[in-house]
Amino acid sequence: MSGNLQSEIKAICQSCGNDRTKMMDIVLAVQEKFGQVGGEAMDLIAKFVNCNRVEVESVVSFYAFLSKNPKGKVVIRLCNDVVDKMAGVDAVAEAFKKELGIDFGQTTSDGKITLEYTPCIGMCDQAPAALINDEIITYLSTDKVKEIVADIKKHYDPSKLKHRLGDGNNADELVHSCVHNGLRKKGPVIFADYKTEAGLKNALAMSPAEVINEVKTARLRGRGGAGFPTGMKWQFTRGAAGEKKFILCNADEGEPGTFKDRVILTERADMMFEGMTIGGYAIGAQAGILYLRAEYAYLRKLLEKILKDRRDKNLLGKDILGKKDFNFDITIQMGAGAYICGEETALISSCEGLRGDPKTRPPFPAQKGYLGYPTAVNNVETLCCAARILEMGAAWFAEIGSKGSPSTKLLSVSGDCKQPGVYELPFGIKVKDLLKEVGAEDAQAVLIGGPSGQIIGQNDYNRTICYDDLATGGAVVVFGQEKDLVEIAAEYMEFFVEEGCGYCTPCRVGNVLLKKYLDKILAGKGEPQD
Repeated sequence: MSGNLQSEIKAICQSCGNDRTKMMDIVLAVQEKFGQVGGEAMDLIAKFVNCNRVEVESVVSFYAFLSKNPKGKVVIRLCNDVVDKMAGVDAVAEAFKKELGIDFGQTTSDGKITLEYTPCIGMCDQAPAALINDEIITYLSTDKVKEIVADIKKHYDPSKLKHRLGDGNNADELVHSCVHNGLRKKGPVIFADYKTEAGLKNALAMSPAEVINEVKTARLRGRGGAGFPTGMKWQFTRGAAGEKKFILCNADEGEPGTFKDRVILTERADMMFEGMTIGGYAIGAQAGILYLRAEYAYLRKLLEKILKDRRDKNLLGKDILGKKDFNFDITIQMGAGAYICGEETALISSCEGLRGDPKTRPPFPAQKGYLGYPTAVNNVETLCCAARILEMGAAWFAEIGSKGSPSTKLLSVSGDCKQPGVYELPFGIKVKDLLKEVGAEDAQAVLIGGPSGQIIGQNDYNRTICYDDLATGGAVVVFGQEKDLVEIAAEYMEFFVEEGCGYCTPCRVGNVLLKKYLDKILAGKGEPQD
């Protein structure tokens, strides 16, 4: 066991307070430093945080961005999602193999570059795309691959890759990304002009119960897909017994075809953090955690800067805006590549330094969540809505949209359409009107809510996007007339076979069987019972 490895691991563990619950931060730091979390490293981590080696290994083996075996200094993760395949990723994949002289799942002979596939990285509107270490590269082509590989071989530092900068905060020196927001249509809520601090000031002039009542009156429901009433969730959390309470923001939008939270994190993070602070005040929390998916690590420096600015303005910290005894702060917890961590109890497990395994309910997070304390878990978009409600009032918010689904919804539109991107549209919009908006009137089918949602054909285009009809966390994927829907279904089933947690029989066995039957049909051997 090398002395250098021991001293480095010891320093990493000490920087995390030798805290077992900070396991994610520890193993991510070790992975970044050494390109792996090997056996010796796991032994040392277990020693310094006082846990069993198997606990460390269970975490390392669970997350896609962690590895027990050596990886290159540069890891190229090419997105092979359905939309990327529609955009020509297969040719891009062949180009990477040719330029690097390796296949997917392999590392170059000098040990410097690893090539892998990865599921959706939140760039469907700019496909094909890849994640190279923490750098996002969009609109890939075979010619672009040649340039990228040649550039990497010069310095083996993806942050030095040459590319044009994106729009908005993507061009900020802390982000320096080629990603484009792709914000096609702004609505009156999330992407309208808003007064920073106004919502928080209004909230602090009210009692926590009054804040919760305002959110309930606005009829705000979760924007992540489940649609649970936010005010009710906050009320349950506030009323639960516990010395401490927490509010967690779920920024792990891993559902294929979803990327609207990416744009909020880029351009409206201040609003989101304000919503978290309001939520913290409402439920009686002193701490909040933003769980940020590993694919969005390129935004972390910007988000940390915004948090610092809020602390400097006393919008976070002690006695916020002069409100005696209202002490609240927010930290960022990085994910490590696990689709299941978008589920709230799996997300909580990950924040606790564990495998991202879902937990049996009850008890619900509002009763027993993070570290066993009452916890409210809210989506990025939901928290932005909360900030606007406290700024403008419940009546204003409830007037927008449809009767059962007030306000607007951010939609991530990709696939066979002329204008892919993010649209903020009022709830109640008909699918046919959405398709006209995005330039896809002749679509064969539309997937609403990602592969976990439902696919509809032309006979259903008069249906509406709302909680009472077509509910969605935001994903809308359009399929043109020439697409084979059985083949697409098989591709999505392969995703679920790989990414499902496997806890229940329909997930563990059902997905495998569905994939088997779809492959059988595609091979021309299907039978009526299939």
